[in-house]
Amino acid sequence: MSVEFDRVLIEPAYRKVAAAIGERILSRALRQGERLPPETELARQFGVNRSTVREALRELESRGLLQRRPGSKLMSVSRPQPATIGQGVSHALLLHDVTVHHLWEALTILEPPLAAAAAAARTPADLEALGEAIAACGAAATDTATAVQRTAEVFRCIARAAHNPVLGLAQEPLLQLLEPSLRIMIDRVPQARSRITAAQRRLLEAIEAQDEAAAREWMARHIRDFRRGYDLAGIDLSLRLTA
Repeated sequence: MSVEFDRVLIEPAYRKVAAAIGERILSRALRQGERLPPETELARQFGVNRSTVREALRELESRGLLQRRPGSKLMSVSRPQPATIGQGVSHALLLHDVTVHHLWEALTILEPPLAAAAAAARTPADLEALGEAIAACGAAATDTATAVQRTAEVFRCIARAAHNPVLGLAQEPLLQLLEPSLRIMIDRVPQARSRITAAQRRLLEAIEAQDEAAAREWMARHIRDFRRGYDLAGIDLSLRLTA
């Protein structure tokens, strides 16, 4: 019996070009803000057509590694924004049949330590940003969509105050998935808005006082309150999340 081998995969040239440029970016050989050579020069260096380079640059731009500055024809090295990264992960989680309970459980694990870290590492600028976010959230009491977005922004401010980008990036896809169920809960449970506002103020007090234990405890209570809100709103925790 003869031995059979799988076919060798032939990768398109533009992907090889994208991989080569991407490797330079990820290794920091190309730094954020640094401009790439013109497409014609890149085509000469790689020994490919200009259209191949253009397609490679388009792929890297879609991944957030390159951007074209206003008024410039050249691509510059950029840093993917948390919202863009979070969107990719949140879409992947949706395809893995994540439920409301999965999301709530993840928040109970991540958010209390994040609040404690924020209490330990916050700066005056962080406190100002958090205070403004909480005030804006309270001001949106009659607009559900805006209230939900500003509630998520309060969580983001707390994560930024922790000064740990790994934790912030881990948080982002969860917040994007949280918004739909939170919108339903706020609409169906009249006391949800006031309870969220009260918890946010307690969190601000604890973080301002650099009381890590209190910040952790109030965040844990806050997330537990979400669970009670879901029950009151009649949201099935086994419900699969949707975009």
